[in-house]
Order: sequence, then structure tokens, then C-alpha cells
Amino acid sequence: MNAVLEPLRVQALAEIAAAADPRELDALRVRYLGRTGSISQVSERMKELPKEERPVQGRLLNEVRSAVASALDARAQMLQRDTDRSALAGLDVTLPGTPVASGSLHPITLLMDRAVALLRRMGFAMADGPDIETEWHCFDALNTPADHPARNEQDTFYLPDGRLLRTQTSTVQVRVMERAAPPVRIIAPGACYRRDEIDATHLAQFNQIEGLYIDEGVSLADLRDTVVFFVRGLFGEQTEVRMRPHFFPFTEPSYEIDIRSAALGNRWLELAGCGMVDPAVFAQMNLRRGDNAYDPERWTGFAFGFGIDRLAMILAGLPDIRLLVENDLRFLGQYRG
Repeated sequence: MNAVLEPLRVQALAEIAAAADPRELDALRVRYLGRTGSISQVSERMKELPKEERPVQGRLLNEVRSAVASALDARAQMLQRDTDRSALAGLDVTLPGTPVASGSLHPITLLMDRAVALLRRMGFAMADGPDIETEWHCFDALNTPADHPARNEQDTFYLPDGRLLRTQTSTVQVRVMERAAPPVRIIAPGACYRRDEIDATHLAQFNQIEGLYIDEGVSLADLRDTVVFFVRGLFGEQTEVRMRPHFFPFTEPSYEIDIRSAALGNRWLELAGCGMVDPAVFAQMNLRRGDNAYDPERWTGFAFGFGIDRLAMILAGLPDIRLLVENDLRFLGQYRG
């Protein structure tokens, strides 16, 4: 067996070293290591040897097989290096490269991330819910009467099965209250949909971030402190904030939030809505849950909602909200986050 294996090793290594291309090398791999290759044939003949010779000859066979396999791999790497070197031989590395356009986050995403970070610093947790909602979650649970204009088909996108596209992310607040008992402190960022005429200040789809805080002893002072911290975190510490009495079906009392600063032209701008959660909302939730978890005699809370698109317009000084959805790279390329 020695007389066969040693010459086979010498011959195989010599032919492998002389292989000129990958195709020739692959043919040698089949000739020596294939199922019918020379080394495989020697392996088949091992059973013909006496038992006492098989261990020694088996080790030698494995050594020859390993040597041939290693030589094939080493020669393959060498041929690949030669191929790569030839491919780069005519390349002028001093030529300027082809510029690659770099992307960036959308201004709405950048602002949403800033807003969420500010509110999370105050202990608010993130919550999410479906864009397609029921009338109960969007209106009934929020103390919105059946004849309210917002429930009209001229204002809300209804689906054939009676469901609708949510008009506000307050629906997420409702779903959280369905699942969890107080205390609750959550924010709900996301898309909303209304049948608005698309113009310089209105879109049919827009982005909101709403917040809800319910606990024992929550007061209007807590709401104001939260709003002021949030607004000044976005617009600067010198920003003035005022809250004007308003009406929303789901809060009582309700307020509009206005802001003013030198950076914004020293004029008051309407920013958002807020208010203390109406006890009627707690009553609806208790009926839905079948318990008294939201006892209005024990729990109080506040809610607020900001339009992210409007905030982006104010911060960037945009004259037209449609710039945010037109996918114009000349506009979007100005933003890097």
C-alpha cells in the first residue's frame, strides 16, 4: 500500500502546483478526491489488507488525503489572488469615486423622536393601537354625541363595514384604559385621518402625539407644568405658553395651547388642545369594563394632543404643509438627524 500512496501523493501535489486556472484545479479535485478518484479507490482496497496492517495504512491514507485537500485549497486561494490582481491591474486609484447619495430621516420622524424623548423623560410610556377603529373607540368612549359634526361622513373616513379610520390617536388611550386600571401615564404617537380639503395647512392624513395621565390627585397644575416643559423643550426656554378656555367633548375644563417667542416672530400661535379628563369618559370606561376601576371620585387625569405636522411647520418656518409629503429631494435633503 505504501508503494501506491507515496507516489500518488507526490504526483497529486505536483499536478496541483502546476494547475493554471480554477477549472483545471477542479478537475484535479475530482480526479483525486472524487467518488471514483484515485485516493477513493485506494480507500476501497483497505478492506483487502490484513487486520494488523489496516491502522498503519489507514493513518497514511488520511495523511495523503489531507495533504491533497490542503494543497487544492491553497492553490485555489492563490489563483483567486492572481485573478483579483489582474482585474485591478488597469485601475487608476487616483480617479475620483462615484458619489453615493446618503439618506436621512424625514423631518416628521426627527420631530416625533424629539417629542417622544421629551415626554418619556417625564415618565410617559409608549402605547400603540390600530389605524382602523370602531365608532365606540373613536367617539362614544370619548363622550362625543351622535350628532357631533366630527361623526359626519363629510369629516370622517368610514369603511363599508361601519368601521372608520381613526380621526385622533385618543383611540389608543381608550384601548389602554380598557386593558389597564389606573394609574396610567402613556403617550400615543401615530397617523390620523380626516376628510379635510388638502391645502397649505391641511392634509387628509397627518401625525399626532397624544398623552394621558390618570392618577390620584392629578390637577390642572400638573397639566400646565407638563405642557410648559414639553413646549419649551421643543421651542426653547424663552417660549411663552398660554392656555385659553375651549371645548372638547372628552375633557372638562378644556383648553387651547398657544405659544409665543422671538424665534417665532413674537406672535401667538395656536399649537394644541388639552384638558382634564371628563368624568363622563370614566363612566363610559367603567361600563365597558364592567367594574368601577375608573372611579371618578378617586381618580383624576389630563389629556393633551399635538399635531406633529403643524409643529414641524412652525419649527422649520414652512409656508406649506404639503412640502412634508411631496417627497421632493431638494426639500428633504436639508434635514439631517
